[in-house]
Amino acid sequence: MHDEEHDGSDVVAEGGRRTGGVQSIGRAFAVLELIAAHGGTLGLSRLAALSGLPLPTLHRLARTLVDLGYLRQEPSRQYALGPRLLLLAESSSTMFNSLARPHLRHLVDELGETANLAMLDGDQVAYVAQAPGRHSMRMFTEVGRRVQPHCTAVGKALLATSSDDDVRALLRRTGLPRHTPHTLTDPDAFLAALHRVRENGYALDEGEQEVGVRCVAVAVPDTAIRLAVSVSGPAPRMTDELVAHAVPILRETTARLAAELG
Repeated sequence: MHDEEHDGSDVVAEGGRRTGGVQSIGRAFAVLELIAAHGGTLGLSRLAALSGLPLPTLHRLARTLVDLGYLRQEPSRQYALGPRLLLLAESSSTMFNSLARPHLRHLVDELGETANLAMLDGDQVAYVAQAPGRHSMRMFTEVGRRVQPHCTAVGKALLATSSDDDVRALLRRTGLPRHTPHTLTDPDAFLAALHRVRENGYALDEGEQEVGVRCVAVAVPDTAIRLAVSVSGPAPRMTDELVAHAVPILRETTARLAAELG
């Protein structure tokens, strides 16, 4: 059918980037990326509003992705990411680790503290790569660990790239459980913190996930998968002076990483 083939114009994918090729493939990946970016579950009408695609086209794409195992349909009739994506996720985690490690080691060489790469995975933050600091200590930022975004620097850096409405929707799904006396548990206070992240260009975790651990993070710009890089360590070593020194180095690192991923 003509609708499922490339018509001579570029396919518009998530984030507005264009790529030549088979239109249906571009649309299928755009659907998967949209669902991933909105908590892992979306209905067809919301997908249509976000993608600009007609409902019949979306229905055909969704049914095909369900048949292949990349989507599943919930009892609510909404579509959720499917189990077959785990095969791709396992390979992508290895790829991220390999790609990110030189950049993370550079951060450790410059700053001395542990450097991390994390991604927004549905409603959680997953740590996908790490380079231990020179005075390494056991922290929550272990590769493979998943945490809620509201109490981490990487989570704030990632959520700051979302709209306030999308953040409120995520918080309604997850809540803001208290992990330490410093955890932000009020939605309005958390959104105010995200506004400061947008203004400053970096995020901080002031012992909000783990007492005595301080982190600074910057989001990786302009990538389809939402990633952030952080430096974390014991609060006495993560001084304001070290944070101020770390921010421009983190920005340079995330820009180089974005160029490689682009």
